[in-house]
Amino acid sequence: MTYLAKPRMHHPALQTNKVGYTRRDYEGKVSTLCAGCGHDSISAAIIQACWELDIEPHRVAKLSGIGCSSKTPDYFLGASHGFNTVHGRMPSVLTGANLANRDLLYLGVSGDGDSASIGLGQFAHAMRRGVNMVYIVENNGVYGLTKGQFSATADRGSKSKKGAINRDSPVDLIGMALQLGATYVARSFSGDKAQLVPLIKGAIGHGGAAFIDVISPCVAFNNHAGSTKSYDYVREHNEAVNRIDFITPRNEITTDYAPGEVVEVLQHDGLTLRLRKLHEGYDPTDRLAAMNHVQIHQARGEVVTGLLYVDPDASDLHAALNTGAAPLNALGREDLCPGAQALAGLNAALR
Repeated sequence: MTYLAKPRMHHPALQTNKVGYTRRDYEGKVSTLCAGCGHDSISAAIIQACWELDIEPHRVAKLSGIGCSSKTPDYFLGASHGFNTVHGRMPSVLTGANLANRDLLYLGVSGDGDSASIGLGQFAHAMRRGVNMVYIVENNGVYGLTKGQFSATADRGSKSKKGAINRDSPVDLIGMALQLGATYVARSFSGDKAQLVPLIKGAIGHGGAAFIDVISPCVAFNNHAGSTKSYDYVREHNEAVNRIDFITPRNEITTDYAPGEVVEVLQHDGLTLRLRKLHEGYDPTDRLAAMNHVQIHQARGEVVTGLLYVDPDASDLHAALNTGAAPLNALGREDLCPGAQALAGLNAALR
């Protein structure tokens, strides 16, 4: 018999963060994904990032679509708000929720099938509108729930588990996010928690449209020789543009990275990203240079990871629409029905 329930009791010696939660308090249900699935590592990175940032779980709204990746919000932040939308429609549902209540932290989790195929238009509009969200794509290049067909992000020339060769050009979500106006764009690897956790923390504190493409190998259908989304391929071809630390104005998180040039980028809400450069001349605040850098290394068969672009002066959809600060569920009758005189004034302003 298999038990899928975690014990409710926690060890009394578990460390708590500044809001009184242990890391276990940020977990969810036991994962039903395949053992070794990269998606579970991404869930662990989200848990670690939220615990280290002292985020209260009930202040988070997590949304997803359909697919292996979209099951994962059930495996982290079990005390948070959650909504599992229909296939490819996570961005529009999240946009509506964000407009109704800007006080929550919005975390959208999707997959390459959910975002690069049926949801491609939804992804595009969320990025160009600057919805304040953390958009994570768990990218494995296959449709894992339907037995391993190539997804839209599978690289041309890559080989399926059955030996078929992909003849189609891939959808480059990183390139699209950069072109459409996302103000925080990163790529990482599910097997590199040291890089992924600070990238997620930086995205949470960004204050605009933050997109992270995470290569997450499918151990059942896309982790073999010939796949460009396998553990071995990504480890052998990973080209990191920076090593990342994340600090807040309160406490610095120390690291033992090798000495090098450091760039500090002040975020929208006063939080700071610290980037330790590996490549001389790489500027993460230059959108065009980031697009060019990704394309050059992609042509060489290299997977560029790290913080590729960030706009320190990002704004979001609320700023563009000049919306009110109060959540819609906090508005009273007088706010919603201001009377005939107010309506006459509004109509006169539109003439």
